[in-house]
Amino acid sequence: MEIGKKNQFVEFIKKYGIYLAVGLVIFIVALTFTLMATLNTGVQTGNQNLNFALPMENATVIKDYSDSALQKNETLNQWEAHMSIDLTSESGDVFAVLSGEVSSVDYDYLSGYTITIKHDNGFESIYSSMAEEVLVNVGDKVESGQKIGSASSTANGELDLGEHLHFTLKLNNDTVDPNNYLDLQEK
Repeated sequence: MEIGKKNQFVEFIKKYGIYLAVGLVIFIVALTFTLMATLNTGVQTGNQNLNFALPMENATVIKDYSDSALQKNETLNQWEAHMSIDLTSESGDVFAVLSGEVSSVDYDYLSGYTITIKHDNGFESIYSSMAEEVLVNVGDKVESGQKIGSASSTANGELDLGEHLHFTLKLNNDTVDPNNYLDLQEK
């Protein structure tokens, strides 16, 4: 290599080397997170691997989770982020996705009857548009897969969906995509 070309290369590295290094670090971090997410089959929480049950057997997703792309709510005639999953099934039975304690059983005009269950490791599952005849009370301990009630059309904010379960999952008080935790093979 000629001395002039060597000096140009050295000057280029001096001038832009920090940008190259930062870009490389960002690429490696992104690749690491992608690989970790791909390799996880369950949710590792300390010494415990959580296995989520499905909130409904043989469920069909009628409206999927979306925190960025807006979805049309036909009932309210508005576009909105849908930070839950709407499910329906032939039986309509609704089950706890993890063991935990029922922290609330409420009614809200837009959401209908709602059951909230607090789980270990910061998880909270919320089941809305439930039938009035829920099978649990505040303070009850529930097991993963235990029937807690039935889906219905009590959520007046989603009447266009008919009888369904509006399922929300939170981790450390932040809403998360249930698809990352539930094995919903057939959408």
